[in-house]
Amino acid sequence: MRVVLAICLLFILLIFAVIFSLLSGNLDLSVGDVIAVILYKFFNIGQIDAANEIVVWNLRFPRILMAILAGFALAGAGAIYQSIFRNPLVEPFILGASSGASFGASLAILLPTIFISLELSAFGFSLLAVFVAYILAFNRNITNSVSLVLSGVIVGSIFSSLVGIMKYISEDTQLREITFWMMGGLYHTSWHDIFINAIFGLPCFILAILFAWKLNLLSLGDEEARSLGVNPQVYKCFFIVIATLMSALSVASVGIIAWIGLMMPHAARMLIGANNRVILPVAGLLGAIYLIICDTLARTLSSGEIPVGIIVSLLGAPFLLWILKVRSAEHFR
Repeated sequence: MRVVLAICLLFILLIFAVIFSLLSGNLDLSVGDVIAVILYKFFNIGQIDAANEIVVWNLRFPRILMAILAGFALAGAGAIYQSIFRNPLVEPFILGASSGASFGASLAILLPTIFISLELSAFGFSLLAVFVAYILAFNRNITNSVSLVLSGVIVGSIFSSLVGIMKYISEDTQLREITFWMMGGLYHTSWHDIFINAIFGLPCFILAILFAWKLNLLSLGDEEARSLGVNPQVYKCFFIVIATLMSALSVASVGIIAWIGLMMPHAARMLIGANNRVILPVAGLLGAIYLIICDTLARTLSSGEIPVGIIVSLLGAPFLLWILKVRSAEHFR
């Protein structure tokens, strides 16, 4: 009952966050204006103002949908990684996915004639970084969690150094573009990005929920999981692939947005306990709500637009500090 109530409340909060975001911005819109645009676009009912159509349908609505998809992906990937590695400080970029994506994006910005699509380049190198980390950690048909994390740190450091080289040799405009991309933002969101993330990202999230009971067993440890009939190596690889695909798709579309994959699984556990079958959807809802609010603040706090990664980090750091204080107090009580 508690889980159902939590999910229902979060879903209602998500709807309110969507409405709040649609109405917020330089152009004042009413609820009626937004409903009129949606009815016209989906059902071809009524007439709408051209300016309202552009703002709602081409600018705000795609950003909101992308924030929902990215929030679900990053929070879900964070929950998966934390369960696999049995470490509450693990986040979706622990295996070098963000550094690989940054290098791929930098290459696409510096060499646009060779790397035609920035998103595709970022996605490909993100997957490559995780693949290399996994291969480096693979020893005698076993992938140790500690070795995998260390390999991820090493691979991430290498790709970060390569990004530094790209910044050093880039021109001023290219350097600015690389820097802004790495800060994260939803200002370049298109319907194509939403389509790609929905087609490939949502099935991964659904698969993770369907097999979440095996994730619960993995969180007990390799020996316990093996004694209960689950091959830890096979399912670790399975969940790492799913989590990496989700986070890589998100990073390729919106840049690097940290903290969501670290914070939201913690918040979900505080709300509903440690069962991954409910942590995943709850963390996803929390991530979507949080990213929508942060993106709305990013585009309304000033006349320009603040990269959403900055807002997420500014609000996220105090939240994590509060969790640390609460958990410490409980531990020493």
